[in-house]
Amino acid sequence: MPDTQINMDQLAGPLRRETVKKNVAAIHISGKLTLLQRKLSNVLLLNAYDALTSAQTHTIDARTLAMMVGYNSNDFDTLRASLRALAETVAEWDMLDEQGRQEWGVSSLLSFAKLKNGVCEYAYSPALAQKLYDPKIYALINVQIQRNFSSGHGLALYENCYRFVRTGSTGWWSLDVFRKLMGVDGSDYYSSFKHLNAKIIKPAVAEVNKSSDILIEPEFQKKGRSVTDIRFLIKGNPQKAMFEIDDSDGVRNLQVYKTLRNQGVSDRLARQWIAEHGEDYVQQKLDYVRGQGDVKSTVGYLSAALRDDYQPVEAASPKEPSPEAVEAARLREVKKAQEDQAYAARAADRAERSRKLTIVEDLVSRRNPTQRDADKRLFLAGLDNDLDREHFRAHGWRSGLNANAIFEFWEELEPDAFA
Repeated sequence: MPDTQINMDQLAGPLRRETVKKNVAAIHISGKLTLLQRKLSNVLLLNAYDALTSAQTHTIDARTLAMMVGYNSNDFDTLRASLRALAETVAEWDMLDEQGRQEWGVSSLLSFAKLKNGVCEYAYSPALAQKLYDPKIYALINVQIQRNFSSGHGLALYENCYRFVRTGSTGWWSLDVFRKLMGVDGSDYYSSFKHLNAKIIKPAVAEVNKSSDILIEPEFQKKGRSVTDIRFLIKGNPQKAMFEIDDSDGVRNLQVYKTLRNQGVSDRLARQWIAEHGEDYVQQKLDYVRGQGDVKSTVGYLSAALRDDYQPVEAASPKEPSPEAVEAARLREVKKAQEDQAYAARAADRAERSRKLTIVEDLVSRRNPTQRDADKRLFLAGLDNDLDREHFRAHGWRSGLNANAIFEFWEELEPDAFA
């Protein structure tokens, strides 16, 4: 099983959350995604969610993105290919609007994506962004849990079942609908229920039950001797209590949690330890570590005590983490500081870009209609590729893709405009 833990203290902004609200329609349209593409889709949505309808583009550090989906290679060719696939995949939704009227729509999953200087920039079409942001009907997809999955079909089934965990059942789906949810519609091979059950249903159910915080059981409906419909009974997985650490308010009120925090343990790690080991066991190890005198790395020592069940032994020498472990912890702190600094720099860049775009809008508003048309034609003539020109036609002077070129253009027309 892949490593399931993400150091949440190294992340910033919305990525510090563990769950992303994912619209039911969006879950249902992503059936044909591969495992990596589906994981990327969830993490990109988590990163963008707060500004989904207010910002035209979103950014995330490329290495952070790779880490969040459990892709630890320095070779980003696979990452690029998956981003390209998201931009090329057509999403289709068919659902009821607020007035109960049927609404059908189609859009690419990403309107564009690019990797530059270690940063991934991407955008959603306005129509799809509205669907993804809709808070009325959503599922909470845990991005920690999704790292456990090794197949796209298993993760797809988890996403489509998890939103029904409170009702205990998905309700009946026709096999045609189920094939679409799993991304195997249109396959002659999977038109046979025998093949569908052996290759998709059974392996996906086994993976959900092994790798997630829910347990599911399929039931079938027949017409004559043929299976026509499927549903899944759903309940919580008692063996996966370590994932159920979202009761933040309750855990944070515990005295043992407060003691851990006072000892320098991060919020995420403190809640994880309490969920995994229980309040009493953690308190025992806190008492043990406290009795060992001057410990160089309290957090490292406490981690080892919890893992290896250290017990008080008379006249025993205190066990300290190895120099290698202490050095590794120091390097992690240095890396965290560097990433925080890089994030702050990117935030400052975004704020500066927003300031300049506001100035551009003011400059444009002062021009008469004839001048505005001439300005647009002149700017378009200076763009050297179709993607940049198309983005400018769609977004005008607010085109984030052309921001630097826009600033240079107006600086020539209006020197010191951005001073």
